Amino acid sequence: MASLVLRNLVKSFGNTEVLHGISLAVDDGEFVVFVGPSGCGKSTTLRLIAGLEETTSGEIEIAGRVVNHLEPKNRNIAMVFQNYAIYPHMTVRKNIGFGLRTSKLSKTERRARLEEVAEILDMTDLLGRKPSQLSGGQRQRVAIGRAMVRDPAVFLFDEPLSNLDAQLRAQMRLEIKKLHQRVGNTIIFVTHDQVEAMTMADRIVIMKDGHIQQVGTPSEVYHRPASTFVAQFIGAPSMNMLAGEAVENAIHLKSGAKINLDLGLKNGLPVIVGVRPDDLHPGGGASILEGTVTVQEPLGPETLVYVDTVNGEVIAKADGRVPPQVGDHVALSADPDCIHVFDAESQEVLTRPL
Repeated sequence: MASLVLRNLVKSFGNTEVLHGISLAVDDGEFVVFVGPSGCGKSTTLRLIAGLEETTSGEIEIAGRVVNHLEPKNRNIAMVFQNYAIYPHMTVRKNIGFGLRTSKLSKTERRARLEEVAEILDMTDLLGRKPSQLSGGQRQRVAIGRAMVRDPAVFLFDEPLSNLDAQLRAQMRLEIKKLHQRVGNTIIFVTHDQVEAMTMADRIVIMKDGHIQQVGTPSEVYHRPASTFVAQFIGAPSMNMLAGEAVENAIHLKSGAKINLDLGLKNGLPVIVGVRPDDLHPGGGASILEGTVTVQEPLGPETLVYVDTVNGEVIAKADGRVPPQVGDHVALSADPDCIHVFDAESQEVLTRPL
């Protein structure tokens, strides 16, 4: 196990700079997930850590040692790719054992290490099978096993679940999380799926256009987003965004509603009010929006309702037993403590709910 530090990491391809001096410190044994839209730089960052790409400038430090000049094989890392990368002609035993091909362990030590990893991954009974005889989840465990058998300082996962179906992804998320709790290695996990990030990470690194937007626990980035981008990227459905302006000790929405929030803002300052669907409900307290229900999405105990308002379409959450019907006129309310306010120009948060 080891810590990982990135210092002012810059990467350019020709004249195009794709990483703009990102810095991050990952603690020993921490599970950190990089998430963001395609092209944000998360996979490039992973490849720089692995040594598969050269840095343009900046430092990468693993276990207290700068590794920029080291080949991938000398960085004491192991990488699990999206497409498994296991050998179809080899058994599970040989595929997992392939990770030890350059080790200095004795034959007995290699066998013991392989069997230990197989037991951790619950694959002891599968060691004699070929990949064609395995399910997608079992193949992914073989790829993880080949990385684990080396006992690396840092595990790097590059979107390893994206080729699996929804049910299997959920199962593998749980297995990888349990594995981390059991073995405690430092893990850097890259995904475009914010559900994977929220359910697996100790901390999440949210990226956009080669910059880090926010670093925090799943709870922090969900409940205290630093910008409108983070607020809308994290959470499904996305946070509702409502145009408004600061007036004395309140926020006035385009709908005409007044939200009493004493933020000490300059009168007339254009703002964006953010409310998560979970916090916006038909009926209840003081109304901040009114509109007509256009779509229902029943979820069992709850129903998402899409409401057409003067502020545009918003999503609210209603009781699944007695939800408003399509065509109903509804008044929507939200607890002021659950309302986020962002600067309309910078898109950065002006206040965060406690």
